[in-house]
Parts: sequence; structure tokens; C-alpha cells
Amino acid sequence: PGKILHIDGDSDYLNRCLDYYKDANIWAMGIQEKEENMNVYMNEWLEKYRPNIVVITGHDAYYKKQGTSLKAYKNSANFVSAIKEARKYEQSHDKLIIIAGACQSNYEELIKAGANFASSPKRVNIHALDPAIIATKMSLSDITEDINLKEILENTKYGCNGMGGIKTKG
Repeated sequence: PGKILHIDGDSDYLNRCLDYYKDANIWAMGIQEKEENMNVYMNEWLEKYRPNIVVITGHDAYYKKQGTSLKAYKNSANFVSAIKEARKYEQSHDKLIIIAGACQSNYEELIKAGANFASSPKRVNIHALDPAIIATKMSLSDITEDINLKEILENTKYGCNGMGGIKTKG
């Protein structure tokens, strides 16, 4: 199985995800860090733990009255910055799988920044375990075959409304 580095702004959600990985018998390292600091330490964490999969999540919200730019989101800009730092470390979407975002995140900007999977295409709230479910499925997938995106997303609580992604190998 692939190694997972899970970075979360919320310690309760992080612990729930770490329990999920443990139950699936997958190696995972969890780090609780404020969303605005994730980009600062990203390279250090990637160097130290050398994961195949990194999950970048926490809390987010979309404030419709503020428009459609990244400024209308509580933490999407922070997630974008962390993703970009991770992509500086490893450009290949197959060598480092990035799963990013939280409730109501700006899906398009997270994917554009370099995430393989992100929330939230329909700006809905997601379940705390949705990113962990995807990370687990990716960790157990064959690295030589394209994953079945639809099948993986069907395992999450809100399916393709809550999470989306790009064509990726296991």
C-alpha cells in the first residue's frame, strides 16, 4: 500500500481519519496544522515522510456575497498554496497523489493548482472521511492502472457533488 501523509486543520477530524487508515491497515502519518501554515512546512513534511499520497484538508466555506474569487472562500487560497508547494516537490500527478479541500472549497482552483482529487465541485459540505476514503482507495490501487474515478467517488458520502478528480494511476 501507498504511504499517506494527512495534514488537517482540525485535530478531531484528523484523528477520525487516522483511525480509518489504521482500520484499513495502511501506513499514515497525521499532522495537525492551521490551514494558513500548511504551505510553510509542506516541503519539510514531504522530505521527512516521503509519502505517495498527501491529503490537505481542514475547514473551508464559500461566502456567496463576496463573489467568486478565492477571496470568497475561508481557506481555499491556503489549500491552493499548499498544493503548489507540494507540486514544487513532486510535479508528477502519478508519483505524488494530492487530495485537497474541505467543505465548500473551490474545486476548480484546487485542481488547477495540481490536486488529483479535490472538493467541492458543487460547493457542498463533505463528510470528514471523504478525503480519507479516496486516499485509502488510491493507496490500495494498482500503480500501473488508471483508477475508476466514478467508482471511487461513489464510496464517498456525497459522491461527485462533494469530491471530484482527474484521471490518475493507482
